[in-house]
Amino acid sequence: MPIPRVIPQNCPNGLEYLSTLNQLLVIQKVEAIEALLGFETNNKFTIKNSAGQKVFYAVEDTDCCTRNCCGPSRPFEMKILDNYRNEVIHLSRPLACQSCCFPCCLQRIEVFSPPGCLVGTVEQDWSILTPIFTIRNAANEEVLKIKGPICHFSMCGGDVEFKVLSKDKKNLVGRISKQWSGLLREMFTDADHFGISFPMDLDVRMKAVMLGACFLIDLMFFEM
Repeated sequence: MPIPRVIPQNCPNGLEYLSTLNQLLVIQKVEAIEALLGFETNNKFTIKNSAGQKVFYAVEDTDCCTRNCCGPSRPFEMKILDNYRNEVIHLSRPLACQSCCFPCCLQRIEVFSPPGCLVGTVEQDWSILTPIFTIRNAANEEVLKIKGPICHFSMCGGDVEFKVLSKDKKNLVGRISKQWSGLLREMFTDADHFGISFPMDLDVRMKAVMLGACFLIDLMFFEM
């Protein structure tokens, strides 16, 4: 994807690509060793715009023991790189529990852009049936809510949608959708496809935080 001609003021370096987008496609790379042996490797993703142009490339950075012992609950660091291999976004997920039995130790992911500069967080809210998350800005102010479905399984090739709502939960702002990627891919790998939609005029920092939310949702609900 080419760099936009008009760049918003005070835009973090690398996030200018998001200023002209209202949709992202997140495609996980299939790793042969995972499909054949079940050995968990660092996840890798290509992030594209709706025209199929590559916007970012994401790679997980965790050690072998953490990946294979902690599984989907593992803490991780993730680097999101631009087309010139510069790290423009950094994600950090600490070790925590996602069970409703432990409301004092729920999931959280921090989003930095540029690396070292916090732009927002995604925090899991305590709930029994429906997954709910809060998106906060760097000042820890509540900006958006994410509400997921009770059932996280794709039925008959359908998508699994997590709705992005205004903080009062009255208005639909966007979606994070786990998209059906084909029977064989769904059955034998954990390489997923996601679609993220948001308003064009949403702050680029919040768009980056929604991208972080997508990776957190992937690990929590769709990682084998």
